[in-house]
Amino acid sequence: MLDNLISDSQGDTLVSSGNKFELGFFTPNGSAAHRRYVGIWYYRSNPQIIVWVANRDSPVLDDSGVLSIAGDGNLKVFDENGRTYWSTNLEGSPSMNRTAKIMDSGNLVISDEDEENHLGRILWQSFGNPTDTFLPGMKMDENIILTSWTSYDDPSPGNFTFQLDQEGDSQFVIWKRSMRYWKSGVSGKFIGSDEMPSALSYLLSNFTSSIQNITVPYLTSALYSDTRMIMSFTGQILYFKWKNEKDWSLIWAQPRDSCSVYNACGNFGICNSNNKVLCKCLPGFDPSLPDNWNNGDFSGGCSRKSKICSKTAESDTFLSLRMMNVGNPDSQFKAKNEMECKLECLNNCQCKAYSYEEAKITQRGVTDGNACWIWSLDLNNLQEEYEGGGSLYVRVAGQDVELMPRTCEICGTNLIPYPLSTGPKCGDAAYFNFHCNISTGQVSFQAPGGTFKVTRINPETQKFVIQTKVGENCEGGNSRAEFLHLDQSSPFHVTGWCNADPLAGTNEVEILWEPSPELTCSSSADCKGWPNSSCNETRDGKKRCLCDRSFQWDSASLSCSKGGDRKHRYGVSRGKMPLSLTIPITFISIIVLVSLASTILYMYVQRRRRNAEGHGNRGDIQRNLALHLCDSERRVKDLIDSGRFQEDNAKGLDVPFFDFESILAATDYFSNTNRLGQGGFGAVYKVITPIIEVFCQLIYNLVLSNVGLYYQAKFPGGQEIAVKRLSSCSGQGLEEFKNEVVLIAKLQHRNLVRLLGYCVSGDEKMLLYEYMPNKSLDSFIFG
Repeated sequence: MLDNLISDSQGDTLVSSGNKFELGFFTPNGSAAHRRYVGIWYYRSNPQIIVWVANRDSPVLDDSGVLSIAGDGNLKVFDENGRTYWSTNLEGSPSMNRTAKIMDSGNLVISDEDEENHLGRILWQSFGNPTDTFLPGMKMDENIILTSWTSYDDPSPGNFTFQLDQEGDSQFVIWKRSMRYWKSGVSGKFIGSDEMPSALSYLLSNFTSSIQNITVPYLTSALYSDTRMIMSFTGQILYFKWKNEKDWSLIWAQPRDSCSVYNACGNFGICNSNNKVLCKCLPGFDPSLPDNWNNGDFSGGCSRKSKICSKTAESDTFLSLRMMNVGNPDSQFKAKNEMECKLECLNNCQCKAYSYEEAKITQRGVTDGNACWIWSLDLNNLQEEYEGGGSLYVRVAGQDVELMPRTCEICGTNLIPYPLSTGPKCGDAAYFNFHCNISTGQVSFQAPGGTFKVTRINPETQKFVIQTKVGENCEGGNSRAEFLHLDQSSPFHVTGWCNADPLAGTNEVEILWEPSPELTCSSSADCKGWPNSSCNETRDGKKRCLCDRSFQWDSASLSCSKGGDRKHRYGVSRGKMPLSLTIPITFISIIVLVSLASTILYMYVQRRRRNAEGHGNRGDIQRNLALHLCDSERRVKDLIDSGRFQEDNAKGLDVPFFDFESILAATDYFSNTNRLGQGGFGAVYKVITPIIEVFCQLIYNLVLSNVGLYYQAKFPGGQEIAVKRLSSCSGQGLEEFKNEVVLIAKLQHRNLVRLLGYCVSGDEKMLLYEYMPNKSLDSFIFG
């Protein structure tokens, strides 16, 4: 009993009458000595087992703290300066008989005693104001909340709280701040377990609730002595019992693993605590938030690739999942058989999944009816490989899981992408290394070195991960594959290092599979599922669905895509000549090219020689050319009705005429440096060497001679003009030549270039315009 005060500097404490609990000042294990708290702990426990803390928000920073009943009747913690660190905050007038007492139950009680010095009316008790620990004698009701410490050595309120679930009947919940972290009874109706023993529910109700499980014997409070339940700062609710007067033994804990966290992988996300990567999406689903998912935040869950019940119920199918744990169903009814249960779900567009369980005979000999559970809301708390879990059938759009004709059936929550094979009738025979356990839905990889569990398969990266024992060799590069005993011809190659998990005693090894070849076949009927292909024999004697001409095999999309002929690695090429003809034709082609190059070189030399002779007369030609620039624009208009347009009398045009040699001289023989542009069908060739220049010019004359070219010409006196050259094969005859001149004459405008003259010489037709140095309009529009 606390008559006056407990002084920290004096080392005072208060002990219960039976020497069970002790009240006083303490410093949390491992914390700095200057942080002092008032608390209750097991008497003489070493280390101290703290069960309650008073001033958890406000420690005293020295040893001047005292605990006493103040003049206002409240139990308070204050220092020598009178500063209050904690108070019971009782209302009403103080009483001279008010006392505080520590009980053998660990409960600190403040009461007003009667005249006979017996415990009277209780005004306040620590059992009604707990911190992180629940002791026998307490009762978890809607007003009681256990709040974790911040850390091992900091008793201030942490992130986790444990309390009665307001939404469930006698269920409990752990909150991580505002997020539901764990909940009892999540799947109780489905798998027959509420994830909290009835004995604990009995304890938390202070032995007032009924125990529904009749296999549990009648329990009394004596069986719960020396027990405690703690809301740990790690997020677990822990139940301990003192055994053999030596140590505390952990009896029960939740969440017991990462998958026990409430909806750890979000809606439609599958959790597996046996795998290094905790979560994955069901087949037919993708992560709702891919970036968060890749960074290890799975709370966003998964979303359907396609809507269900979009047209008819027949377009949907069901994933068959075994050993599953899942959140409680939304409805239940008695069905005659599983087909009736399945049809009930198919005919209800809100149905997301169903589960069927046949009737069972109870201990009383009563037969329960067949049960059909229906989930209308998004599935949550999905967990595979759950001991005692049931069978669950999840509805998905058929188009999302029926990928290719020879893709293997889904194994549990694992999609087996082509070419991986679990049997002779699916996948590719070269990849027949996988086995599906239908009863558990587990995939295993069978190698010469043993059989290994497959934890995940990624079709996009063409990799899968197997689980091995810790003792197996996983160090180094090549040594990682030695325990598998894979030969060089195997399409599987170890690419990832081991991720050791000492607690689970397992490693994870990443394996890459080679890109898939074309599908093996025996007849064209086998290639029906692969468009643009047909069954043909390859050089190794096997038949495969080889792509048709103008298509090539795309191992990523596993289809024949448009992309021209393709030479297969099996020694055949669709639509191409055999190798026996390829070598002679290649040799003949080389001879023809050498002969052609020699001819071109001879033509180039002859042309340069003629050009050199013409350069000597360039001065006289330029002086003669200047006289033609004096003609006026009026003479162009006279061309419209002149009637003198005769193809055999080119010089009859009544506009300034320029002879061909003068234009050659002004344009430097139409050199590339003077070329301004060309028609829409041409291309500009870069001159690298004289041979390449001649070759390109020849190709130009043969192929692009129908293009009108524009050159820059500079005449005596510095005046520049633009020359449009129409080659002999341009298709633009004299009539078109006339139309262009007439059109320019009609459309004379300050914003249009003026026609200055023309030239006709044999097959050559040229028009001379004024030169515009600021380029054309398209250069400014299109850059």
